[in-house]
Amino acid sequence: MLLFGTALWFAGVVLFGWRDLADGSVGVEFFTCIAGTTLGIIGYGVFRWQRNAARRGSRGSWQGLAGLDT
Repeated sequence: MLLFGTALWFAGVVLFGWRDLADGSVGVEFFTCIAGTTLGIIGYGVFRWQRNAARRGSRGSWQGLAGLDT
């Protein structure tokens, strides 16, 4: 689900970037989509980091990540 949302933000970057390139000006929508894409990538990185730590059995990791222990 996280990757799907990040992909939608990236689609917004492409769509608004293309529109703004044709206009010659950059709107707030473009920068909002860049922020959403960046935060999605960072969030996915933290998610993977915590999942790997839980699989290793680290003490400080999240425990019981529902449905992701496969």
